Amino acid sequence: MTPKIARFFAEQNPATPCLVVDVDQVEARYNALNSALPQARIYYAVKANPAMPILTRLVGLGSCFDAASWEEVSLCLEAGAEPSDISFGNTVKKVSAIKAAYAAGVRMFVFDCLEELEKLAAHAPGARVYCRLLVDNVGAEWPLSRKFGTTLDSARALMLKARELGLDPYGLSFHVGSQQLATDAYEVAIARVAALFTDLAAAGLDLRMVNLGGGFPVKYRDDVPEIDRFATAISHAMTEHFGNALPEMLVEPGRYIVGAAGIVRSEVVLVSRRGREDGPRWVYLDIGRFGGLAETEGEAIRYALRTARDGSPTGPVALAGPTCDGADIMYEKTAYELPLGLQSGEQIDLLSTGAYVSTYCSTRFNGFKPLAEHYI
Repeated sequence: MTPKIARFFAEQNPATPCLVVDVDQVEARYNALNSALPQARIYYAVKANPAMPILTRLVGLGSCFDAASWEEVSLCLEAGAEPSDISFGNTVKKVSAIKAAYAAGVRMFVFDCLEELEKLAAHAPGARVYCRLLVDNVGAEWPLSRKFGTTLDSARALMLKARELGLDPYGLSFHVGSQQLATDAYEVAIARVAALFTDLAAAGLDLRMVNLGGGFPVKYRDDVPEIDRFATAISHAMTEHFGNALPEMLVEPGRYIVGAAGIVRSEVVLVSRRGREDGPRWVYLDIGRFGGLAETEGEAIRYALRTARDGSPTGPVALAGPTCDGADIMYEKTAYELPLGLQSGEQIDLLSTGAYVSTYCSTRFNGFKPLAEHYI
């Protein structure tokens, strides 16, 4: 917890559940990535947290933006971003969204299949397009490869088709999965991209850009590799496979930029043994999977917890949300321990919750209000 957030809690005592984000920490992470990988342009993944204070701060720092919808494009424009600094980075787009973004001046779009490419040719003529490749997500705690991306052979044919349709075949992209812990995941993906660059060049099509996606991790309960290690792996792989003819490089960080900047403060609603004195206590919070903690699905993202009783004796717990849905359980299999003296009415902080929390909130499921947000 940063001193700024600690002071906010002490002075404001906000109602729970709430998310508090230190926007100065967002700036610090942006600068750290920019310093580690200066040859790449940063396109902040708006989906991670689209709050206006974050977007305006990043606009001031010179960031570009990866938008997943027309609504996110609109937010970026409202924050002061130039249309030329926005990439419509969702491979699944309504025609109405393509038209709106194009009319607003956005000229960079992603695709991964023929139908999407034809939609872009019809409604975003002459736009710069890049094709998303299917790559391995081994090492990622939140994989993305099941839903997005295409094969190398398909991408080759699609990029040639893009030229035929009057579009600008700009480059290729991939995503190694969110919260990626293996630095070599980028190396393997870059090798595949470089091979396709060479193949297309032989066919008379010179691509100009590699979009490395996001995936850079943040620390939750366990340590993660520092950003410099990922930057070194990426730089070495790019040099190895492209030599001196380096293409433009883009990165799309979301979690890395905003994750560690936020803390969710919650209240313990109930502590129960459910009649099983030899089993773990069940600790029910006033926030759960439907209130913003969606990434606890499958216990994939394991947040660090803090209480006012830390340092006292602890015991195993299962952690659940407040709703009447049986799926509203965050952690049951993962080993979590909390103080034995923990009681209802006390508070638990969930650390590094600045990314993919507020944007996942359902709207008044079971009547609960959406997560309150404070940007300081």
